[in-house]
Order: sequence, then C-alpha cells, then structure tokens
Amino acid sequence: MTKRKLITFDWAIKRLLRSKANFGILEGFLSELLKEDITILDVLESEGNQESDRSKFNRVDLKVRNSKQELIIIEVQYDREHDYLQRIFYGASKSAIEHMKLGDKYRNITKVISVNILYFDLGRGDDYIYKGITQFTGLHQHDILQLSKKQKQLFNQESIASLYPEYYLIKINHFDDNAKDTLDEWIYFLKNEEIKDSFTAKGLKEAEEALSIMKLPQDEQQAYDRYQDDLHYQASMYESSFVDGYSEGKDKGIKEGREEGREEGREEGREMGKDEGKTEATQNMIIKMLEKDMPQSLIAELTGVALTDIEHISLARNLN
Repeated sequence: MTKRKLITFDWAIKRLLRSKANFGILEGFLSELLKEDITILDVLESEGNQESDRSKFNRVDLKVRNSKQELIIIEVQYDREHDYLQRIFYGASKSAIEHMKLGDKYRNITKVISVNILYFDLGRGDDYIYKGITQFTGLHQHDILQLSKKQKQLFNQESIASLYPEYYLIKINHFDDNAKDTLDEWIYFLKNEEIKDSFTAKGLKEAEEALSIMKLPQDEQQAYDRYQDDLHYQASMYESSFVDGYSEGKDKGIKEGREEGREEGREEGREMGKDEGKTEATQNMIIKMLEKDMPQSLIAELTGVALTDIEHISLARNLN
C-alpha cells in the first residue's frame, strides 16, 4: 500500500486544526476514539492554547466544545513527566470550574473529556489505549452505584460515570503498527505520520489532504521546517546540558576530593569529592538550562532539584 508523508499532529493542532475549515479532521479522530459522532462547535482559549513553539516546549493543548456542550481537551506530550497523571487531573478539574458561571448550580458543571496522545511510557501496562472513568463500587455487595430515575432526568445521563471527567491515554510507542480497526488507523497515523490508501477511518481522508507537507503554502512549509529543527535543538540541548554539566562538575569534584583526601584521609576525600562533583555538576547543568531560558518548573522536573533551590541559583546568577 502506498503512503503519504504528513506533518506531525502537534503541529497540525497548532496551525491547522484550530480552523473551522479543518474541524472535520478532529471530528473524525474524536468520533473514532469516543465511539460516537462528534461535532465540534468552537475552539476555546485557555492557558494551554499558546501559539509560541517555545511557550510549552513539546506539548500542545487544544480545548474544544462539542455539540453536547462537553469540553474536550487534546494534548500531545513528548517529554516524560512522572506526575503526568496528576497534571491531567488538574487540567480537567480546572477546565470544568473555569467554565462554570458565578452562582451556577452544581448540576451545571461541564463534562470534560481529556484526550492525551503520549510519546513516552506512562505507568506500567501492556495496552496502548487506556480509558479512565469514575464509578462507585459497594464495599460489601460489590455493586456499581447507579443514578436514580429523577437524577437521570435531572442530568439527562444514564450513569454516574458520565457526570465525571473521562480520561484517554494513548501510548503511541506501544502500538505495533498493525491496524486492526479504524481507531488503530488513526493511531498508525499519529505514530508514523503516514496514511495508507486502505484506511477508511473518519477524518483521515481530510487529514491526508490538509496535512500533506507538499500541499502546505511555502511559508507554512518553512515554518514547519523551523519547528522540526527546534525540536531537534531542544533534545540536543537537554542532553548536552546534562552531559557537559555533569562531566565538568565530576572532574573538578574528584580533583578537589583527592587534594583534601591527602590531608584528612584518602577515603573521606574521595567520597567528599564525589558528592561535591555531583552537586556542582547539577548546578552547572541548571545554569546552562537557565541560560537557554528554560522554565524553572521544567528544570526542576528534569534535574530532581527543588524549585526553590533553582530559584536561588537563578537569583545568584542574576546578581553576578
């Protein structure tokens, strides 16, 4: 089967899929994932909907409202985050609250669906698509709590789970490239940036037309090339900042440790040298990241250093 190389989905979300002219692509993807026909009404602005490539580094948020007035958050994430599960909980909760009008009754809280396209391994599991819902299970009878007849009329829903946020985790790298259904066809595209001629999933034909690199206007092609270069640069920056900083600090720490070891004991000096080397390596790495204008919160996550300590290092660097 022939394939056509397409632009990455995160770029598409930023540049193309926010336009009503291309809503059919997003509607197709969401319809296949949620197993119902989805119609997008509009794109909603939020902190996450930032246009700058560097504003959020490798992740992209898109928040839309569908015809059922539900909020759907779509996020593409490349960088590993060990607390990612808590972050999507925060994002869904914040979205539900920020769209609640002052004085609204609790029954008017908006349903949120969080769709997360992940290019790193989150948690432990053998599947590549996970769905999370909220339900209440009896401790003794092990039954699932259901809505009463009046509650079904009040909420216009059939289950308690339908009142709470839904979470979808798509672990792209776990997909084996064997498309067994139309949703898998979308996963194949998200992983390989290609669409086979045999694919019939909703929205994919529109994606093939709109997201073809060769069909982009010249200025968009150039912007896309710059974006790809920027991703490579960021990856290299992370690696070189860590390696350079660790090596410099380790060499200096070992040297000082050896000198001090002559006076206070070779073993003690060696251990102190190693500790100081590690500390200075981390500080050098943090300084290099600060010089590249990386967010302090991201530096804390990458280095394992407390955010307050990074703020102190940044302050000391500015004073110097």
